[in-house]
Amino acid sequence: MRNDRLAGKVAVVTGAGGVLCSAMAKDLAAQGAAVAALGRTRDKLDRVVGEIEKAGGKAMAVAVDVNDLPSLKAARQQVADSLGPCDFLINGAGGNQAEAITRTNVFDPKELEDEATKGFFNLDMVAFHSVVETNIMGTVKPCQVFGVDMARKGRGAIINFASMNSYRPLTRVGAYGSAKAAIQNFTQWLAAYLAPAGVRVNGIAPGFFVNDRSRKILFNEDGSPSDRGEQVLHHTPMKSFGEAQQLLGCMNWLIDDEAASFVTGITVPVDGGFLSSSGL
Repeated sequence: MRNDRLAGKVAVVTGAGGVLCSAMAKDLAAQGAAVAALGRTRDKLDRVVGEIEKAGGKAMAVAVDVNDLPSLKAARQQVADSLGPCDFLINGAGGNQAEAITRTNVFDPKELEDEATKGFFNLDMVAFHSVVETNIMGTVKPCQVFGVDMARKGRGAIINFASMNSYRPLTRVGAYGSAKAAIQNFTQWLAAYLAPAGVRVNGIAPGFFVNDRSRKILFNEDGSPSDRGEQVLHHTPMKSFGEAQQLLGCMNWLIDDEAASFVTGITVPVDGGFLSSSGL
């Protein structure tokens, strides 16, 4: 159901072609915000914008690489010209690469002699660096570019995407985990920096949500939980994986200048209790 709680506001969502951030973009539009859907794949963005417009909302798609500062600045100008200056920024762009993931959970002496045993000592450092850059700088740069609009207005809200890795390193994903830990720290730093400008900066740390990438990790081809999926469920007190709609309440609270007017610098786990349980 559409309402006008955010009428007159402009929301920029990076990674808007993905499962989680597309749900956020559509929810913001349903509340009356004009939404700029940013991402690398134009086809995915166009589908999201099409759904928003079909529901009576206002949106535009901007294909952009969040690591490319000139491209981001051009995107900001497009958004400002078409929708107006940014009021809310959702930094959902990020991700991992298979080449930056070890195949072993702990050190195996075989990795010293056999590259097929992919452990830390023969991990692709180019891929490792790319994952770190995409997740950290792909958040920092949009904050710098679109944060200008909010600082000029003297109000606004930024939400960064953290992870369970921000609190606890998970096996095999050293690059991704390091980057997401940095996002939590950067969120705190930027919150303190932008407080005099009236801009609040917070984070959301999703637990194990089902999206295109995680589905291959959490499930077998027959739809049953994989070994990794079973481990996750064992450590999740609510015994389920997250769905995109379950992030929306947290997002709406954090962007609300009344309900969350004194909230900045925090990262909220939305994880079904994962961080609360050792699994024992």
